[in-house]
Amino acid sequence: MQTLAQQFLTEAEQDTISTLVQQMEQQTSGEIVPMVVSASHSYPTAIIIGATVLAFPLSLLLMPVVSGLFWLGSQNVWIFIALFITLYGIFYGLIYRFSWLKRLFLSRKQVESEIEEAAITSFFTEKLYKTKDANGILIFISILERKVWVLADAGINARIDPEQWQSIIDLITQGIKEKRQCEAICNAIVQIGDTLKTHFPVQENDINELHNIIIR
Repeated sequence: MQTLAQQFLTEAEQDTISTLVQQMEQQTSGEIVPMVVSASHSYPTAIIIGATVLAFPLSLLLMPVVSGLFWLGSQNVWIFIALFITLYGIFYGLIYRFSWLKRLFLSRKQVESEIEEAAITSFFTEKLYKTKDANGILIFISILERKVWVLADAGINARIDPEQWQSIIDLITQGIKEKRQCEAICNAIVQIGDTLKTHFPVQENDINELHNIIIR
């Protein structure tokens, strides 16, 4: 079964993005790395909260019906407990399996925190900080949360205001909402490449130091 990240872009679209990154990097010494991950975190708390929120009221509603079938009191606590445990297990499995359902119970504050942490971690694990001129830039896309984060190395931040990348984030986010993710990512890569080549023109003997696209 394919992960969310693998479903996000077809192989042809991945090839298109990879080729475009190569083309843009022929015009700049900067390194552009689009990265797509299924989720920034597993969010176990969201699964627990979601299963509880769904199972509790449904157990209360079903308790009189089930109690009546067994000629028990309509407020029998053991029937409620049995129903709650059963429904909790069912909803836990459903929320764990279906990302759209888990998304309903995500905390916005936690999502922002996890996205930032995952992007920073990926920046280092994928060695974007090791470029010769400290001019690597990560386009981090997390599918479950439908969030985009752009993280540039120190050399870029010294010359370009990091707030400038918000337009790139908005461009990709809107494209994802409209199911034009490949087109939006490509447009973002072109815009980033055009910006970088002004400050980091291509150099002699320039080499491709990083991946052109990462799917996790």
